[in-house]
Amino acid sequence: MILLEGETCYLQVLHEEDASNFTELLIANKDYWSIFEPRHEARYFTVAVQREKIRESVYQMRDRREYSFGIFNSNTSRLIGHISLYSIKRLPFSSGFVGYSIDEREIGRGLGTEAVRLVTKFAFEKVALHRVEAYVSPRNIGSIKVLEKSGYCQEGLLRRLLYINGIWEDHYMYAVVEDEF
Repeated sequence: MILLEGETCYLQVLHEEDASNFTELLIANKDYWSIFEPRHEARYFTVAVQREKIRESVYQMRDRREYSFGIFNSNTSRLIGHISLYSIKRLPFSSGFVGYSIDEREIGRGLGTEAVRLVTKFAFEKVALHRVEAYVSPRNIGSIKVLEKSGYCQEGLLRRLLYINGIWEDHYMYAVVEDEF
């Protein structure tokens, strides 16, 4: 089990037993998260589907291709989000992507920034990556601030990258390399 501890939150690999709590988090944030993420079918918001997704992420972790964590509030141990280091590529790239979502009731408290810093440090020190990247909508000011406070730099605009809510949306590419973190 991987546990990454910060001051206000900690990251822990989700287990099958977490599927119910994680599904509740998804349902509670369904509308909020759908502003910047592709919509999901109704069955996505079931414990059975989330249990299977957690199982798959554990397999991906064993192969060192992806690391998915729940974000927990350090004071309450309540699940307040999720963060993943995914699409890991080995040499000649030695890179991966970070993606995250925070419970709408918890935004603006620095938890996202701390979670991104924890997973980025993990990417460089434990996974031995050279570069971590992130996509972010130009409209997602909060997430842009999280990335910039975490040491990521904007590298460019990817035009019409993701299909979200019936529209092809542009996204910025942000990245940080190990010797800059």
